[in-house]
Amino acid sequence: MIYKRITLLCGHYGSGKTNVAVNMAYDLKAQYQNVAIADLDIVNPYFRTKDSAEEFSKKGIELICSDYAGTNVDIPAMPQQMYSLTDNKDIKAVIDVGGDDRGAYALGRYEEAIQQENDYEMLAVVNFYRPLTRTAEEALEVMREVEFAAHMPFTG
Repeated sequence: MIYKRITLLCGHYGSGKTNVAVNMAYDLKAQYQNVAIADLDIVNPYFRTKDSAEEFSKKGIELICSDYAGTNVDIPAMPQQMYSLTDNKDIKAVIDVGGDDRGAYALGRYEEAIQQENDYEMLAVVNFYRPLTRTAEEALEVMREVEFAAHMPFTG
């Protein structure tokens, strides 16, 4: 698969976006030298990329997540390293964005740089077995809310 430099994965809670992000990072690493995965989900801390930190380290994948991920402390703070994903054009990145429009607001801090470079894809991850996305119409409503909050359109 050919990837854009930055892949943003958005979807409602429980959609499986973290699992997709983790597996996408592994696939990227098989193709590219500098790979990073970032957890921007500051809304729903239950499923974290940090759970795979040891495996990422073994494979040479940079993990960017809150210092508080995996603790009992839930502070909606993003690490400074997030800026490396927009500043360093040598990194192929997967970003696990928050689960709804509130989570997509966190993306707004990086939106201008991402769109200016224009080497990204923003993918919707949908699980039709979850509340609020049981139908195509419901999923589209969630997608539009995310687009509005992120100031970015979905590309797939």
